[in-house]
Amino acid sequence: MVNGKVRIKNPTGLHLRPAGLFCKTAMQFDCKITVLKKTKQENVTANAKSVLSVLGACIKSGDEIEIACEGADEEEALKEMLQLVEDGLGE
Repeated sequence: MVNGKVRIKNPTGLHLRPAGLFCKTAMQFDCKITVLKKTKQENVTANAKSVLSVLGACIKSGDEIEIACEGADEEEALKEMLQLVEDGLGE
């Protein structure tokens, strides 16, 4: 299992279009990919391959998320997912 932290840069956060791109990218990998958003009140975990799960995490601009990958292609998946967020999720 590998994980990495990244801050959401795009001004609208993970709304439908960037969340869809995020999930579409995650689905290209065989490994399990989860997103963790920590807040003062609670920790929210989302399945990165499910748009509804990602949208339900209410990830906004400036939020720091942790992406965890577990499985055969975990290293490649983590690198790609972190880069996608760093690049602004297509926005």
